[in-house]
Amino acid sequence: MFHYKNYCMFSLQGKNAVVTGAGSGIGKAIALCLAQQGAAVYVADLNEAQANTVVSAIQHNGGSANAVGLNVADQQAVAAALQPLSIDILVNCAGISHIGNAENTNEADFDRVFQVNVKGTYNCIQAVLPAMKAKQQGVIINISSIAAKVGLQDRFAYSMSKGAVYAMTLSVAKDYLPYNIRCNCISPARVHTPFVDGFLAKNYPGREAEMFEKLSKSQPIGRMGTPDEMAALVLYLCSNEASFITGSDFPIDGGFVTLNN
Repeated sequence: MFHYKNYCMFSLQGKNAVVTGAGSGIGKAIALCLAQQGAAVYVADLNEAQANTVVSAIQHNGGSANAVGLNVADQQAVAAALQPLSIDILVNCAGISHIGNAENTNEADFDRVFQVNVKGTYNCIQAVLPAMKAKQQGVIINISSIAAKVGLQDRFAYSMSKGAVYAMTLSVAKDYLPYNIRCNCISPARVHTPFVDGFLAKNYPGREAEMFEKLSKSQPIGRMGTPDEMAALVLYLCSNEASFITGSDFPIDGGFVTLNN
C-alpha cells in the first residue's frame, strides 16, 4: 500500500537510465521526462552534438545527464560505453525507417535496418544485463511499432525489424524473471516528430500539409501522437508503480490497430 502523504508517484530518484536515440524525437522526450522524475540519464545518440543539446536542456532544469555518442549497431562500441555504467533502466529508442516492399527492398537497405533496429536493440540489452543481474533488478523498455502487429504498405524491412523487437521483448522478460528484471515494449502509431516533417518534405514537396493531414487521419482518433505522450507511457513502465508488468506490449496508437476497420 502506498503512503500517499510522503509518496511521490513515478519517482525515479536514485536510478540511472540510458535512452538510445535520445538526441531527437521520441527518445529526446523520454530522456527529458525520465530526468524530470529524478533519474540520472545517459543521453545516447549517434549524433553527439544533438545528445549534448538534450543534456544541456536537462541540466538547465536541474536534472542530471551525460551525453554518450553511440552507434548502437556496433557491438564493441556499445559494450565499451554501457557496461561500465551501473544502469537501472534501458530504453531502446534508436531506430531507422525504410520504405519498400519485399521486391524493391535491396539487400543493403534490409541489412541497414536490421543492424540498427534489431541488432542495436540486442547489443544494448546484452550490455546492460550483467549490471542489472548483479543488482537483482532492472527495467528494459523497447520501442516497437504497430508495424509489428498489422500489415503496413511498403514497410517490409521496418515491419520485420519491429516484429523482432517485440519478440525479443517477450524472450528477455521470460529469461530474466529470476533476476527481477522487467522487459516491456510500447507500439506507437504515427507520432509527430522532426522525422515526419523531413519525410514529408523529401517525398511530397509542395504537398506537405495535404499529406500530413492524410497521415494524421489514418489514426481513428484523428491526429498523430506526440513524443511527450510516448514518454509518459515509458515513464509509467519504468516506475515502481508498474512493478507487476513484464512481457507486455502497449499499443499507443490512437485506436489504429483495434478501430481501423
